[in-house]
Amino acid sequence: MTTKDREDERRRMVELQIKARGIRDPRVLAAMQVVPRHFFIPPPYDRAAYEDSPLPIGSGQTISQPFIVALMTELLELSPADTVLEIGAGSGYQAAVLARIAQHIVTIERVSSVAALAKKNLSGLAIKNVEIIEGDGTLGYPQKAPFDAIIITAATPEIPQPLLDQLKDGGRLVAPVGGREIQELTKIVRAGKTFTRSYHGGVRFVPLIGKHGWEGSSA
Repeated sequence: MTTKDREDERRRMVELQIKARGIRDPRVLAAMQVVPRHFFIPPPYDRAAYEDSPLPIGSGQTISQPFIVALMTELLELSPADTVLEIGAGSGYQAAVLARIAQHIVTIERVSSVAALAKKNLSGLAIKNVEIIEGDGTLGYPQKAPFDAIIITAATPEIPQPLLDQLKDGGRLVAPVGGREIQELTKIVRAGKTFTRSYHGGVRFVPLIGKHGWEGSSA
């Protein structure tokens, strides 16, 4: 398997689903063009890899639709020297996209089988700047904090405080925030002790489980 496989499908995906819907960051477009999404999706669902829809990856988890991956990545406003924390590795696709743009990615996955899948997929593509941690993502990863950017790829009733604490001054955090059924894609920018929010449309993600997620929420 090489990044050339199904290249034409990815080109159409980028042009018709991502660029046409307003994504402009050339680094994001280039990453989406190169990373083979089908490699991160088990059969038979891999046949639909370049359609604009989420797909099952096993263990009750999903891979986000390409446009949402691109939008969340663009909202992070990444620089080449950035270190990024991802909460929810899934099959590794979002981390692979981030790895094309930023210097180092730490991704935390709660489900052991899913973490193993992400490791297998990223290793298979020889992606070396992603570190996969198995554990409760709502606690963050203080060993490598503070982070230039944090992305949460599961629905959270509110941003876990440990993640806000681990965001660098000037850092950006993007997450789906809201109820179990529907969330608002939310961006937070930190300036000292001030956290400014902006909102970027309705989304639907699987729930974030952990001490500071749904497991620890009365919502």
